[in-house]
Amino acid sequence: MRQRGLVRDIAGALPILGLLAAAYLLPPDTSLSEVRSAGALRACMPSVHAPFVTGEAAAPGIDVEILRRLTRELGVTFEPAEEPAMSRDFNPRSWHLTRAACELIAGGLAASPMTRSFLETSTPYAETGWAVLAPQRLAELRGLKIGVLASASGLDRVALASHLRARDVQTAIVADADALISGLHEGRFEAAITEGLLAREIASRERWVVDWVGDLPRYPVAFGLWKGDLTLKRGVNRGLERLREDGTLPAILARYVGRRMG
Repeated sequence: MRQRGLVRDIAGALPILGLLAAAYLLPPDTSLSEVRSAGALRACMPSVHAPFVTGEAAAPGIDVEILRRLTRELGVTFEPAEEPAMSRDFNPRSWHLTRAACELIAGGLAASPMTRSFLETSTPYAETGWAVLAPQRLAELRGLKIGVLASASGLDRVALASHLRARDVQTAIVADADALISGLHEGRFEAAITEGLLAREIASRERWVVDWVGDLPRYPVAFGLWKGDLTLKRGVNRGLERLREDGTLPAILARYVGRRMG
């Protein structure tokens, strides 16, 4: 009886032992050592997606500045790889990026459940969501005419549309940030809605008021990495933590987007 119980226990343990053995036999993750061996970290990013990537030498964008400092922490150079599709489409699955193109994805990546389903994400450095900006503080959105810039932010457009319909808001879709700003200046609409960090950047520059749109979802902003590249992810996270501790991260964010929203 005791012998049969022992056999049953051993049989039950075999699947677990098999999994442990398989894990032990997996090839080691060399993602960080490969980047260091190459001497460069390649980052896929859009050509322009303010305030993350601007294309301007004096103020190249939040992600560009962070990655320049982060790569110094890792002991490698920063090598941007422009991917035009990232500027046109908000769905990361449509970018068709591969490991051959880059080791990291940047440019205002919202670490949403969809993004995390096929990418690793770094420690977040900011928060994003739909935000409303206007020359003066608004009591409510109901009945207003509002300019909307969706851009390639990856935020939930369906949730935003439902939120605005429920408040009888008239929407005017605009193509870029310049159209959003001129529409407010010229009175074509009374308020504007766009991605949170872009809204903060515009509000800081124009001295306007900015706040989140109701209780719509907000997401961390992070860098994307390929599934399984755990040593590189740990290296990136350690570097981001050091930049946070020495004040570099807050200083970069303050330079582009000013104060935090409530």
